Amino acid sequence: MRNRLLVCVQFLLGCASISSLLFSLAAAQEASSPLTLRSSDGHAIHILPTVNLAPTLPPDVGPLVYNGGPVMQSSVSTYAIFWLPASGKLQNGGATTMTAHYQAVNRNMLGDYGAHGIDNNNTQYYQISSGVKQYIQNRGSLAGSYIDTDSYPTSGCSDSATPGNCITDAQLETELQKVMVAKGWTGGLNKMFEVFTSSGEGSCFDSSSSSCAYVQYCAYHSYYLNGSTPVVYSNEPFGDTSVCQASGTPSPNSDPSADAASTAASHELTEATTDPELDAWFTAGGSEIGDLCAYIYGSNTWDGGKANQMWNGHFYELQLEYSNHVLGCVQVGP
Repeated sequence: MRNRLLVCVQFLLGCASISSLLFSLAAAQEASSPLTLRSSDGHAIHILPTVNLAPTLPPDVGPLVYNGGPVMQSSVSTYAIFWLPASGKLQNGGATTMTAHYQAVNRNMLGDYGAHGIDNNNTQYYQISSGVKQYIQNRGSLAGSYIDTDSYPTSGCSDSATPGNCITDAQLETELQKVMVAKGWTGGLNKMFEVFTSSGEGSCFDSSSSSCAYVQYCAYHSYYLNGSTPVVYSNEPFGDTSVCQASGTPSPNSDPSADAASTAASHELTEATTDPELDAWFTAGGSEIGDLCAYIYGSNTWDGGKANQMWNGHFYELQLEYSNHVLGCVQVGP
């Protein structure tokens, strides 16, 4: 039906108009997804829902459809920012922490991700430039890591899971931009910045507090423009196994919070790789590559049955990702 409609519209409007129509349809699909939140100025984020929220969402299935936008086509450079105030205090005066081990697990995962199984699954997806398909390459590395000891700003929102301690997406972007300037880091479509916040710190999309960490989401990815350069990033709240990990999931690093955070970070990196500007690969219902497999882990064949991935001698328990090749969730690419 959709193909017949496009033929009719092409006959009436011509090829140039068809392209515009397709992109408009794609934007409408992504915007209609309950996982894509959009502010009045058009800025959008795409969330990883909590374990409790996920089953209540409308069912969605593959395949993923290409909607015309760019992907992270060449080698992806990842950056980890760990925001841990030197005072050890949250906005409400409560204690906060993020251990060196927690940081190491997530830093290692971002460094190990490229050239391994999940990233290999990404290689079936592509962008089209000048009529040529350019496939995602299974390459990447950790390009930078930074611990920011500045205090959190005054709460700009109200997260019911973390009363008194909440940052908005706008405040997160301000933090990221500050760190990028301090470190001399620049944006670009093949760079992914993941911002990890410490225990007890919540967040919401905006000051309306209608979508918040640990209530609606466990992480999200988005992008903004610094001048004309896209900055692709994710918000990575501290790992909470009660709402951000399936019950009974093992902890290969003997650190459940770190392992819960690492699967969320992998989810966001995979989605950003295949849909960095929220206009590339997603289903007709607006779900991205990680949404169709959220909280599904497959077979644990590593580390005595505690892990489903082993990269560079490090063990991880990471959710599966969707493959158009097999029309299902996989641990390793085609």
